[in-house]
Amino acid sequence: MSVRRARLAAFGRRTRQIVLLSAITGSLTGGAVALFEWVTRDQLLLRLLDLSVSMQIAGPLVALLLAAGIVRWLGGGGTATADEYIRSFHDQRQPMDLRPVPGRMLASVATLGFGGALGYEGPSIYMGAAIGTWLQRRWSRLFSREDSKVLLVCGAAAGVAAIFKAPATGLVFALEVPYQEDLARRMLLPAGIAAASSYVTFAAFAGTEPLFPVSGSPPFTFRDLAGAALVGVLCGLGARFFTQAVHWAKDIGARAPVFPRAVVAGLGLVLLALLANAVFDTPLTVGAGYSNLEWAFDPDRAVALVVLLLGMRLLATMLTLGGGGVGGLFIPLVIQGALVGRAVGGLFRSASAGSTFFPLIGVSAFLGAGYRVPLAGVMFAAESTGRPGFIVPSVIAAMIAQLFMGNASASKYQVARRAGHLERRFELPLTSALRTDMPTMPPDTTLEEFVWQHLLGNRQKEVPVVEDNWYFGVMRIDEAMAVPRDDWPRELVRDHLRADVPFTSPSASLRDAILAMERAGVDLLPVLDGDAFVGVVTTDEVLRLDEILERGEETPE
Repeated sequence: MSVRRARLAAFGRRTRQIVLLSAITGSLTGGAVALFEWVTRDQLLLRLLDLSVSMQIAGPLVALLLAAGIVRWLGGGGTATADEYIRSFHDQRQPMDLRPVPGRMLASVATLGFGGALGYEGPSIYMGAAIGTWLQRRWSRLFSREDSKVLLVCGAAAGVAAIFKAPATGLVFALEVPYQEDLARRMLLPAGIAAASSYVTFAAFAGTEPLFPVSGSPPFTFRDLAGAALVGVLCGLGARFFTQAVHWAKDIGARAPVFPRAVVAGLGLVLLALLANAVFDTPLTVGAGYSNLEWAFDPDRAVALVVLLLGMRLLATMLTLGGGGVGGLFIPLVIQGALVGRAVGGLFRSASAGSTFFPLIGVSAFLGAGYRVPLAGVMFAAESTGRPGFIVPSVIAAMIAQLFMGNASASKYQVARRAGHLERRFELPLTSALRTDMPTMPPDTTLEEFVWQHLLGNRQKEVPVVEDNWYFGVMRIDEAMAVPRDDWPRELVRDHLRADVPFTSPSASLRDAILAMERAGVDLLPVLDGDAFVGVVTTDEVLRLDEILERGEETPE
């Protein structure tokens, strides 16, 4: 009994320590995001927007050139921010790489501070996840294997909570975004504490005013709810197209040389800003796009102009991503949704159409569909306006948008749902089931020796053919049985082995190995390091590994 009490006491202490570290993660992230926004928006972007129109139009070109140089020399060549959180969440083999963080954050300041058409939340999530990863690495002894990503999630929740002054949105987003149809488990309390402490810290610097303050409560009729359903359909289809365009832009940018792509995309942004200035009397394609929401909320805007701005903002986002800009997609999705909602509101012309009702319903639906986070989309509309009356129509639009979104997502690292215990084994490195002591035979072995020594003596159905670490193929019982029994003493393995059996490298995962064996219809997969034979992976070894690991998990600490 005393041993049990000691374990419970130790568990209680560890839980309190994790909660404390979650609060520290949130506070540090809130302060870091406040500094990031102050430098990027107040000291750079707002000063740029106070300059002449020609300087504003040239800003995105400067942004992409600066970001390209920073990413190339300081950021490790990568531009992922929010995607890096999702990728790291699912990578159980290693923690988030912190080396590129300073370079990527500097590149995001350059991208957003000089007018790139991306959002502030991507770098905020990335910075929070990095802070959480660093703290968890520092106090790793307090965390079990199942909690290896808890402060990573806390940091991501804190980043969203701070930049949008929306702690509930931050919590729900961080738990929803790793999966398309599921939630991260065992993270609710720590992530909630981190989001709350981050919001309080950020609000101490930036105040508590909602991101998009609106007055009054949004009145809506049954006709408006029908309009919300239409918004959901259009936003689901629009978000599907948006995510495909985003992935296309990223792929094109990844294949193009760094500085030429920055110049071409930057010049495209300049031309787009010139067109926007000519049509709207202000370069609405420059910057993250908060000014687009103010523009869209005006009930006097023509629907045709709203649709035109919708396409121009999509193109601006694609050019910024393709040109190597560093930022988030949360706000671009919000802008697209607001413009879709504004266009539908202009068509319905109901009592709510002239207000912010339809644009904010569009925000919930488009954001929820684009990142596959319907709950976060609904919470964002309520928290960012300070009006919970948007929740009911937002839920209708967001859920309908999910149906029309299909399986697409703004992040390629999302997975559908949590994997079962066997599926999680598949992500282990191949070396966890590698057999290096597997008996082999040289190619000049006779079929008789193969049958008596290996098939009957060692009970092997398949034997790798190796000589001086050089791999030739695999000999199976099927090939031996195809040769007349009287010929076995004279026939050599080299003339009957299967050279078409696939092989893999030690760096592969168990999933890769199992899929290769299934496609080839074999139970053994040779592993080669270059041309040198290392060992084999067998289906029996994979199943045995799962039994061992499952028993280990069931054993109390």
